[in-house]
Amino acid sequence: MRPTRWRLVLLVAGVTLLLVGGGLVARWLLLPGPPLAEARAALASDDRVLVRRLAWWEFRPAVAAPRAGLVFYPGAFVDPVAYAPAARELAQRQFLVAVVPMPLGVALLGSERAMGVMAATPEVSRWAVGGHSLGGVAAAAFARRHPELVQGLVLWASYPNGPDDLSSQPIAVVSVFGELDPLTSPARARAAARQLPPETRFVEIAGGNHSQFGWYADQPRDVPARISRAEQQAQVIAATAELLERVAGS
Repeated sequence: MRPTRWRLVLLVAGVTLLLVGGGLVARWLLLPGPPLAEARAALASDDRVLVRRLAWWEFRPAVAAPRAGLVFYPGAFVDPVAYAPAARELAQRQFLVAVVPMPLGVALLGSERAMGVMAATPEVSRWAVGGHSLGGVAAAAFARRHPELVQGLVLWASYPNGPDDLSSQPIAVVSVFGELDPLTSPARARAAARQLPPETRFVEIAGGNHSQFGWYADQPRDVPARISRAEQQAQVIAATAELLERVAGS
């Protein structure tokens, strides 16, 4: 096959992929703002957490060995740095967290990137994957494709895509969503129960919205939260830490 023909095949394949994912991307393509100052401040290492910039952002307990790991996929077009405060807090609780940048800012185009994190971190034997919004969709797809690698799934304002049925998979799952979120409504998050294991824990944050799952300027079409970002983050982190405790202890 001539090079020009190969280029045509690759172009058609790429366009097809974008069209298939287009319906999902359209739901989350709402131009999130840049990370807030609190997020950038969380990138500094100290005596409790070591932060490294690899091909991803790694947050590691400074003293003890990680008890489990979380590979986290950002929401569509959200800067990975926006999740640094939550990742840092989880690292303080003795979990390793890797926040992974995505091709063109879309996790569906890089859903296999957790594989690289796991391969580069052999000292961690128990893993969860997760993500915010479209990142959670991609994480669920990874968990469905690689049940031998993943013991936990963390969904922040997200749910599995239609083909990704994990209902019979032996995996611990937590789904956290905001009461006021117009992008991933509580009804939509709960409707995913049929695609998730029966023991899935659903956590609704009263007064929470979509943007406050990270530390970035609020997205257009989101609604104002009735609680502070710090309050919403505390509940998100608590639910995620509980899931990671289950993964570490299982």
